[in-house]
Amino acid sequence: MLELKNLAVSYGAIHALHGISLAVPAGGIVTLIGSNGAGKSTTLRTISGLVKPLSGEILYEGRNIAGLPPHEIVKRGLSQVPEGRMIFANLTVHENLMMGAYLQHDKAVIRQELALVFATFPRLQEREQQVAGTLSGGEQQMLAIGRALMSRPKFLMLDEPSLGIAPLLVKTIFEKIVEINRERGITILLVEQNANRALEISQFGYVLETGRIILSDTSAALRQNPQVRSAYLGG
Repeated sequence: MLELKNLAVSYGAIHALHGISLAVPAGGIVTLIGSNGAGKSTTLRTISGLVKPLSGEILYEGRNIAGLPPHEIVKRGLSQVPEGRMIFANLTVHENLMMGAYLQHDKAVIRQELALVFATFPRLQEREQQVAGTLSGGEQQMLAIGRALMSRPKFLMLDEPSLGIAPLLVKTIFEKIVEINRERGITILLVEQNANRALEISQFGYVLETGRIILSDTSAALRQNPQVRSAYLGG
């Protein structure tokens, strides 16, 4: 469904990605793991159109979307949950969710999507009129995912969904990611520092180091790989 071919990105003189290639099959969960500064967020931001690539291709459903504006990419069914959640803190939960539906003009469809989000995250329905900035970190992450789902994506990218969240809610968030993938058929590309959790729920993984993919394999094989275990899984 998504394929990166020799994707290179630089910020001025700093090369963030050195010609990376990866593939995400339709209906799957693929994870991208690596340490801070490896280029994981840059990869997602480039796919989303927020960063322009230096060279290479981003093939989404067979079409090169490299260089398209972000709203055009969202319109094609590709949505991102950004690192740090980036919710609108001064707006209510409901208003945040409506921001996710800004490209959707059919009110019946918006109501349907809202019902699906509330079915996935009942806590958001309980807090629908609450100001988003007063939610806990875990609830804000649920809201960020819900907002992305309001655009009716076929492909969802999640950037560090467990960051700054209480351990109990981390488990819930990962269960919900699996539920969204299985029950709604949404393809997922997951960037996550909690490598163990990410490899548990994905089928395939890539290891990114200083802008280069150094390993790729099934998630089960990566969990047994001595190099991955030593660097990312605590032995």
